[in-house]
Amino acid sequence: MDMGNFLEVMQKQACIEQILAKNPHAEKYGLTLSRADAELLAAERGRILNQERRVEIGHGIMPEIIEVFCDSAYLSQDTYVDDLVRLEEIFFAYKNETMDELTDGELLCFMKEQFETVCGGDLEYLEGTCLELFAQAVRAGYQGHRVTGGSGVFSELDIVTRWDRTLYLEALEQLF
Repeated sequence: MDMGNFLEVMQKQACIEQILAKNPHAEKYGLTLSRADAELLAAERGRILNQERRVEIGHGIMPEIIEVFCDSAYLSQDTYVDDLVRLEEIFFAYKNETMDELTDGELLCFMKEQFETVCGGDLEYLEGTCLELFAQAVRAGYQGHRVTGGSGVFSELDIVTRWDRTLYLEALEQLF
């Protein structure tokens, strides 16, 4: 066995163990991963890194994604593995789109906050709207996320008018 292959196998094994180590935390929210799930996530990590032309040293971002997202009301055991893969794809795509101007924590914080609020658990909306607007702002020099760690910044960037209770009541008054 050559040294490169050995290191790759060891890194993959460490990744699997780090993913499985998050089970006790995620189980509190009804989510768990089997060894086969963790192996699949580790394999997907390699594919995603290759696709996004990125390199990761150590166990990778997946344990952090699990930690941040496992308490979401929008994740279920039925789609947990698929959602985790998709979240990792989105994470690395937007690390690239933001030209690595965000820390992992800032990006994860922004992703989770939007996923839970504006997106209502919709990964496509998270990727195609919220993160796209955020990435455009970051590329244009926006730095507001530095102060908050990525929290509470989307309202400054959001160009979509949303319905809220006050706006709804005003619209009803105008109708009647």
